[in-house]
Amino acid sequence: MSAPPWKPWHDVVKLRDDLRSGDLSLAIFAADLYDVVMGKARPVYRDPKEFFALTYPTTALRELVTDVVHRLAGKNDKAVRQLQLTYGGGKTHTLVTLYHLVNEPNNLPDLPAVTEFKAQIGMTPPRARVAALCFDKLDVERGMEVRAPNGETRWLKNPWSVLAFQLAGSEGLRLLNAEGAEAERESAPAENLLTELLAMPAKDGLATLVLIDEVLMYAREKVGLDPGWQSKIVNFFQYLTQAATKVDRCAIVASLLATDPGKNDSLGKDIIGDLHAIFRRQQEEGVEPVGRDDVAEVLRRRFFKPESIKDKETFRPHVHTALSGIEGLDDQTRRDRAAAEERFLRSYPFHPDLTDVFYQKWTNLESFQRTRGILRTFAIALRDAEKWDLAPLVSANVFLAAPGQTGIAEAARELTTVAATEEYEGKRQEWGGVLSGELEKARSIQDELGTLRYRELEQAVFATFVHSQPVGQKAQLRDLSVLVGATRPSRIDFDKALLRWTDESWFLDEEAIADAGTGPGGEKLVPRTWRLGSKPNLKQMHSDACSRVSPPVIDSRLLSEIPNVKSLTAGASGAGAKVHMLPEKPRDVDDDGEFRFAVLGPRAASEPGKPSAEALRFLNETTGPDRPRTSRNALVLAVPSVDGLEAARNAIRDYLGWEDVQDALRGQDIDPIRRETLKLKLDEARRRLPDTVRQAYSIVVTVGKDNSPEAFKVTLGSDPLFATIKADGRSRIQETAVTAEALLPDGPYDLWRPGEEAQRFKTLVGAFAERPHLPKMLNRKAILDTLVTGCVEGTFVLRLSRPDKSIRTFWRESPDEAALKDSSLEVVLPGRANLTEVLPAALVPGQLPGLWGGDSTRFADVISYFQGGKVVKVRREGYDEPFEVPGADRAVVAAAVEIAVREGALWFRSGPASLLGEAIPSGLLTDDAELAAPPESLSPLDLLKERLPAPWETNTPTAYTLAVSLSNERGVPLPWILVRDAIDGAIRSKYLERTSDSGPWPCDVSGAHLVKLRYPEAQPPPPPQPPLPLGARAAQAELRPNQLQDLADALGTIRTKAVGYDLKFSVRVQLGDGDAEVPGSVVAAVNEVLRGIDPSFELK
Repeated sequence: MSAPPWKPWHDVVKLRDDLRSGDLSLAIFAADLYDVVMGKARPVYRDPKEFFALTYPTTALRELVTDVVHRLAGKNDKAVRQLQLTYGGGKTHTLVTLYHLVNEPNNLPDLPAVTEFKAQIGMTPPRARVAALCFDKLDVERGMEVRAPNGETRWLKNPWSVLAFQLAGSEGLRLLNAEGAEAERESAPAENLLTELLAMPAKDGLATLVLIDEVLMYAREKVGLDPGWQSKIVNFFQYLTQAATKVDRCAIVASLLATDPGKNDSLGKDIIGDLHAIFRRQQEEGVEPVGRDDVAEVLRRRFFKPESIKDKETFRPHVHTALSGIEGLDDQTRRDRAAAEERFLRSYPFHPDLTDVFYQKWTNLESFQRTRGILRTFAIALRDAEKWDLAPLVSANVFLAAPGQTGIAEAARELTTVAATEEYEGKRQEWGGVLSGELEKARSIQDELGTLRYRELEQAVFATFVHSQPVGQKAQLRDLSVLVGATRPSRIDFDKALLRWTDESWFLDEEAIADAGTGPGGEKLVPRTWRLGSKPNLKQMHSDACSRVSPPVIDSRLLSEIPNVKSLTAGASGAGAKVHMLPEKPRDVDDDGEFRFAVLGPRAASEPGKPSAEALRFLNETTGPDRPRTSRNALVLAVPSVDGLEAARNAIRDYLGWEDVQDALRGQDIDPIRRETLKLKLDEARRRLPDTVRQAYSIVVTVGKDNSPEAFKVTLGSDPLFATIKADGRSRIQETAVTAEALLPDGPYDLWRPGEEAQRFKTLVGAFAERPHLPKMLNRKAILDTLVTGCVEGTFVLRLSRPDKSIRTFWRESPDEAALKDSSLEVVLPGRANLTEVLPAALVPGQLPGLWGGDSTRFADVISYFQGGKVVKVRREGYDEPFEVPGADRAVVAAAVEIAVREGALWFRSGPASLLGEAIPSGLLTDDAELAAPPESLSPLDLLKERLPAPWETNTPTAYTLAVSLSNERGVPLPWILVRDAIDGAIRSKYLERTSDSGPWPCDVSGAHLVKLRYPEAQPPPPPQPPLPLGARAAQAELRPNQLQDLADALGTIRTKAVGYDLKFSVRVQLGDGDAEVPGSVVAAVNEVLRGIDPSFELK
């Protein structure tokens, strides 16, 4: 990494050598008043010169010292002062300061701190006799060793004895003893005795200073052993504070709390409450020796060499540089630049916001020792970070582990240990693990982004941690930005990293980050508040839940999800494929030549070019290795890719994990934001499942042209999987049917061996499924249909061998289903076939190329056409194509001609014979017989005298004379069927009618001369209907039989509606339409029925 455009903080201010080397014990930050008084303390506290060299006279401390010294000089009445801070807030250091200032005031060192104190006091402090009640050293059973003014030491048990011996030695003990002995008394001495005791140093010209430290340490333990001691302690302090106010040059300075937070339980709080009540009666206002604005100076004096921090103006350029970076992330700093500059200058090299958060928030943690805690924590952080940190300020950066190291730094570990002692909802949070995990995620994000060179996201994680204490506190986005901005990260990159952290964090509180808004484009914005929660967030719960989901459960769910992804098989069945979804064994996929598309399960997962053993088993086997699959070219397998399968499993694990979280939280009282977040996560995971499964199926396993298995990857889009596979040329799937010509020997598929004349129909149908060089025919029936179409078009002859060894052929016709299913059915090349049957319809003009040269053909020409080996040219889209005509025996051709004539498909003419729609008499079908298309039908009008006058000269021509006249007019004998149909039409349409002496009609040609015809005679008009009576109404209609039935059903209703009026029904029944005479037997039968209704009701 290149050098930064600023000076790192440790190049501006220099750490003390003992701190850098590690010689400075961290325990030194805990002052011990007892050791100082007894002369046992380390030089840094025992020796006034060393002590005052490291002491920063804060404003509050100077004011306290002034008040106490003035009291000792008899200049005020402020006798009792209580230090208000919690433990670690500089209380003991304050007591040691007072001790040194008045113990030997004439021997104070000439140091700036002493000068400041004296300047504030305005005088040289008077000498005082100091009694230190260090309750953390007073054993509840044995007591403690103390020194008398004459240097004598003695072990004493009770606090009033300890006080008396320090102030007046043995004389003090005798004063308190009822018998005047030097023995200790067990009860608390009264105010008058204590007043006399406190005044005894005045006999030697000395003031009296009582320093009290760690009262609760002793009181909690003593009362725990003997509850009666609570009243003794309370009485003692009541009497002591009252006595102090009555001795002019006496002062008491007390710290009541205990360093051990464990003493601050319910009993401890009860005791301290009683003591506070006593001190409030006598004391002046409480004192905080070290205030918020003093912390930076205390830290500077403790950690850095004096010469490097002497001139604060030298810090200004470095403050400028740091603020330039912070302005890039924080607009408020840019607006208030001048004020920010002064604030950062006062705190340099420490970031003021960092010391503030410790002072304001962490002091609410029972285990954090305010100034002492900050000193100890920063000592570790600065010592370690100086070796690698490049930041311009001491901020969150110094609490990170060295680059390349995992876990958390020692200083951060100290803080997590403090935070872990706090209970929330009866539980303690393992903050070390939380912070370590969150920093690891931040490092991963930083490595991926590659733009946060100075680990700004890690700093933001640590900043969020310190702002989240005590539990429930939180950081604003600005808090994070200001703490990390000195190293000039890009706002875009920093925001991007924060958003990534919200996605991956396990302990960011969902409620805190739920206030993230959305931008104008719908993009997610950076949350405004940040908090590391004491509970795992949904992501962490989800991660734990995912780790508990077993692989068998995942695979079981995957197998149930795959069939639900309809796009895997959509369109396959409609295209003609037989679809198999998750077949268990190869035998579940039939080997019958039908095109089959199978979607295999996870065990078949493959890679491109490497089909799995499971996929190969389906491709190559049926019921086992000894039963190979024959129709391999008709099978296409869709299998998941290895990577895709893993992604699908992960998606299912993700979804099942969220389901588990939902089950775990069911019935619990969770906040609405968390509930909605869980719902969104669950819905998102559920929606993602189908697409992930779909994307997994991207490998196709099938047979290649060279008959070897292939596995290739397809690119998935929005189309269904089968459509994608079908469109990929490597699949070689052909959807359109092949032409019949393509199946011939000279076609593109090489289906015939040289000289081969016939093949099994079944073999050709199955060839595309069995021979890998052929395309995969999507629709096997299309091949069958192509062969059948080829037969209908004459491209092939189909030949069927019957069990009796007889042969049946099909040509220019479609075989029946039974024939198509017969395994003996063959496909024969037309030039090598001899037909056993010619389809009569094939002989019709226009059906067979080259058969008809004109309007008619001779029977001999037809025989010649089917003699075998005949090839004619057929014009096809601009080119001529050969058309082979199979052979057929004469009898076969004659039979087809006879059927065609009899069925009216061909017109037979031979001499006077003209036949259509009737059998050809035996012997008439000779080579010279002519065949033609049926002539056009005759109109009934063609029979009338206007068009055919000759036969009407007699007025009653016969049917035969009409036929002869029509043939003469056409110039060719007309078949009788045409004439008969014309006559029949003329009779039905009333143009003609038979005479009374005519023969029966219709008739064949032999009876035509008996049928006489004439124009119809005029008929008299029917009599008019009688007029209806006046006012009557009548309805008349021709009703069909079913309508008569309806009328009968409605008679009752009609009579009801017409009640009161005469209702009559007149019925007329007509039999016959005049085209033919109704037989008498029919008339008689109908009349029998009618007379059953009414005797006079009959046909006449």
